[in-house]
Amino acid sequence: MGATPPRPADVRIPPEFARNAVRTWGEQGRHFVDALPERVSAVCREWSLHLDQPYAMRCHWVARVHRPDGSPAVLKLGPLGVPETAAEVTALRHFAGQGAVRLLAHDATRGALLLEQARPGTTVASVGLDIVATAAIITVLRTLHRPPTVDTASLPDLGTRNRRSLLAHLRRHPGDDPVPRRLVTRALGLTRELCADAGQPVVLHGDLHHDNVLWDAAGRRTWLAIDPHGVVGDPLAEVGPMLYNPNPARRDPELTSLLAPRVEQLADGLGVGMDRVVAWGFVQAVLSQVWTAQQPGTPTTRALDVALALEPRLS
Repeated sequence: MGATPPRPADVRIPPEFARNAVRTWGEQGRHFVDALPERVSAVCREWSLHLDQPYAMRCHWVARVHRPDGSPAVLKLGPLGVPETAAEVTALRHFAGQGAVRLLAHDATRGALLLEQARPGTTVASVGLDIVATAAIITVLRTLHRPPTVDTASLPDLGTRNRRSLLAHLRRHPGDDPVPRRLVTRALGLTRELCADAGQPVVLHGDLHHDNVLWDAAGRRTWLAIDPHGVVGDPLAEVGPMLYNPNPARRDPELTSLLAPRVEQLADGLGVGMDRVVAWGFVQAVLSQVWTAQQPGTPTTRALDVALALEPRLS
């Protein structure tokens, strides 16, 4: 017998989550929030899910659920038709559980994903020693990356995406506010250089950092990535987000001081030269700050501090 689906009135929408969804997706986000209780109820009924506690959410609605056989899973819903959801589904299908949680089901008409649950789901961000945390991310990096296939043709190209974002920022902001112009122009030139001499492209996670890597002790006893953005490009571009995370809003010099040992450990663990790790780290840090600047009034993050620290090391 299937689980009793929640009524729409039982689905709680945290006010902060609703504000974030609208801030991120505008009117599309408002429609998403308004329709969410009914969609959650319908998906749980269709998949015979028992709804448990929601997770802390930012822009997507995410909750623990149990399947008809009692096995745990994660239900994730986002706005209909946004490219981010389609890219996540494509990436998860490509990874096929290698280094990432498995996609168990997908309902494109409701923007719903049913995902493997990593238990207890401890994040790399909670690991006390930074050298251990970095090693965990390196392990996931080495497991995830595989060449693209015909099934991943819809995923965006990393170099094209980066260049568009950086050029758009330069057109929008002729001066040094909110990001020093020299950093953006240097990141643009480096993107061209790095992509031109990159080796075999792979499907990247696209946002691999400390809060997107979870420990699965109950099942596979390994670290697993969640929430991939899905992009194709140079595998070393993946190092960027982990250099300015976790909690990039916290501009703490003690955290920024971890940058040098992280670069050295990444280069050693991935078998590449430090110059290339530094270059991609700089590009992705600048890009992160450029994306942050797209929302007026959003504070500067540690990504800018990392970019400034890496700038003198660029060859």
